[in-house]
Amino acid sequence: MEFSSKLLENAVYEMSQLPGIGKRTALRLVLHLLKQPKEQTARLANALINLKDNIKFCKSCHNISDVEVCEICSNPRRDESLVCVVEDIRDVMAIENTGQFLGLYHVLGGKISPMEGVGPQDLTIHSLVEKAKQGKIKELIFALSSTMEGDTTNFYIYRQLEGLGITTSTIARGIAVGDELEYADEVTLGRSILNRIPFENSLKV
Repeated sequence: MEFSSKLLENAVYEMSQLPGIGKRTALRLVLHLLKQPKEQTARLANALINLKDNIKFCKSCHNISDVEVCEICSNPRRDESLVCVVEDIRDVMAIENTGQFLGLYHVLGGKISPMEGVGPQDLTIHSLVEKAKQGKIKELIFALSSTMEGDTTNFYIYRQLEGLGITTSTIARGIAVGDELEYADEVTLGRSILNRIPFENSLKV
């Protein structure tokens, strides 16, 4: 792709670094921004800089937050004995949209994937186990995507929790095997949470 401007080329290159954005889409977005009032582009740039500079991660569940403890964890109406383990914030948002879950979350920040060089030490598994040892958690729901990496992560955490007397369950397989949680429709995801099964049973499938 030939550019008549180095400034344009640099902007397109940076835009194309975003996931799912190719060079042609990046060019279309950059040209769109060029047509907008300078103030609008400045608001976008400032919002992104402000996000990067000031965003926090909840010290309890590791969800993205504006404050040290997120609104979900600080909500007294949530059941702190019920914790749903998810990969990232997109899964929290997907489950929250169902309106079917009133417990708390624990965001791992990914899944164990030896192929990609991601091990247990790269995730927030240690803090989850430490939280479980405090005795407040009665049930842990595994809500990771039903992929090989997701199942591996579930099993690893399950083994770490052995002997703690915590009930472990997994969302019902209304979510197709291999599907990412964030793409499931709200009704299917909501039913999968409500109809969760003991994790031990999922090992026999």
